[in-house]
Amino acid sequence: MTLYRDEGVVLRTWKLGEADRIVVFLTQAHGKVRAVAKGVRKTRSKFGARLEPTTNVAVQFYEGRELDIVTQAETIDHFRSIREDLGRMTTAIAMLEAVDQVSQERESNPRLYQMLLGALRSLAASDAPLLVPAFFWKLLSLEGSHPLLDQCSTCGATDDLVAFDMHEGGVLCRTCRRGLPVSADALAMIRRILGGDLARMLSEPASPVTAEVAQLAHASLEQHLERRLRALQSPFL
Repeated sequence: MTLYRDEGVVLRTWKLGEADRIVVFLTQAHGKVRAVAKGVRKTRSKFGARLEPTTNVAVQFYEGRELDIVTQAETIDHFRSIREDLGRMTTAIAMLEAVDQVSQERESNPRLYQMLLGALRSLAASDAPLLVPAFFWKLLSLEGSHPLLDQCSTCGATDDLVAFDMHEGGVLCRTCRRGLPVSADALAMIRRILGGDLARMLSEPASPVTAEVAQLAHASLEQHLERRLRALQSPFL
């Protein structure tokens, strides 16, 4: 078996047998990796607590045919402020679930890794209302589904843009409208999130406009994935 090292974020885990656990990582160099952590559910396990969702770890694997095997794991960041706050943990799980759905096994995607790590660091510092919506918009753009925001996706009109539908590619004018309604203020906020003003947008307080941007982001990502995200059903989002 081939031995390799990487760093990654734990996306999710589930039990395997009496004492083992399957752990899904998004790694910096190897993309999504599914691996068995042997004996981590035993009380004497050396690294069981290091392999929980959101944890950023330096990890060593043996490459297996279907599942790799975790042989070492050292914590880079526990993100304690996230793990000790139910609301922030729910926010983090929503981002982890989205990344798990879009990432491909063993396909390197360093931009996605850095984006997730940056979002977790931002969440650890502040539970901003626009953090998850902004992450979803950025994720859609990274996936090649950057929405058209300045003209109607159907007819090209630049005025009276009143609706949004990812199936159509973005905003729609009053004549072509379908999907969800969108206000001018929400549209301006989405443009700023995707146009390089993310840091300032994360300082925006909760408001009807941020709630609208969140609703559009959630609906657009689920439309792109063609499935519902379980974490989005939480009352904290």
